Amino acid sequence: MIIIPVKDGESIDRALKRYKRKYEKTGVVKELRNRQKFTKPSVIKREALQKAIYVQKLRQAEENN
Repeated sequence: MIIIPVKDGESIDRALKRYKRKYEKTGVVKELRNRQKFTKPSVIKREALQKAIYVQKLRQAEENN
């Protein structure tokens, strides 16, 4: 459970914003979306490899400039 201490004189909107940020950082929604469908391990590896290649190309392009 996420606990957000509300300070004296703090508006509810501000406390709600802090709650939403903390909730987002926990990754609950992301985990739920991942659990809705099954992704084969080979697909996960392939996507990770493609991402690594993309990042490497970006870094090389940055070094050349």
